[in-house]
Amino acid sequence: MSDEPENLAEGTLISHLLELRSRLLRAFIAVMIVFVPCAFYSNRLFDYIAAPLQAKLPPGQHLIATTVTGTFTAPLKLAFIVALLIAMPYVLYQAWAFVSPGLYRREKRFTVPLLVSSIALFYAGCAFAYWVIFPLVFRFFIITTPRNVQLMADINNYLSFVLHLFVGFGVAFETPVAVVLLVLTNLLSLQKLRRARRYVLIIVFVVAAAITPPDAMSQTAMAIPMYLLYEGGILFASIMSKSKAAAAAAAEAGTTGTPGTT
Repeated sequence: MSDEPENLAEGTLISHLLELRSRLLRAFIAVMIVFVPCAFYSNRLFDYIAAPLQAKLPPGQHLIATTVTGTFTAPLKLAFIVALLIAMPYVLYQAWAFVSPGLYRREKRFTVPLLVSSIALFYAGCAFAYWVIFPLVFRFFIITTPRNVQLMADINNYLSFVLHLFVGFGVAFETPVAVVLLVLTNLLSLQKLRRARRYVLIIVFVVAAAITPPDAMSQTAMAIPMYLLYEGGILFASIMSKSKAAAAAAAEAGTTGTPGTT
């Protein structure tokens, strides 16, 4: 490993702006390329996203559209969001390619795993919401519907509701990344995070109550994974801190063992 100091890439403001424009343009083109087939199959995508509610509705009931344009705009909006999610790894790669020249090697070594894990965890949160939370939530709504009321969900309101849950669970599953960053940036120590477990348990239930519908089942289904992810974040932060400390000790030992020059 070389002991020579790193020279970070430098450039003028104009060169940075041109580079930023290029990266944003590439990201936009990637999203549009993915959007075209998603828009073509937008109705199928909406059928898929509506399946958890449709499975809980009584026979013969369906989602409705209360506006003339709703049957067109709702699936198209969903198609764009799906395209953005599919293209997100490439979009984040463009962001990484823009900022990476200004990072040191040790920063890059930690940033890439955190970036990859954050994408995977966000997808996992969305999948957890779709497969686990949606059936519980919609079952709760169907059960609590008054006997003389027929549940008729508008497709735009339904889409906004499920997107709210997708984003909420996707962000909630980023808990390990947040914990690791807090430790690696020395904002909080592992000891403080361990001592805060009881408070974190209360906080995750409060957050789950704010994001999920008002039933204990869905709130618990969100709070428990969030707390387990917090514990996983502490574990990974401990491993990475030990690795960082060992690398620093090895570098210091190598510097001490190298004879000085006059």
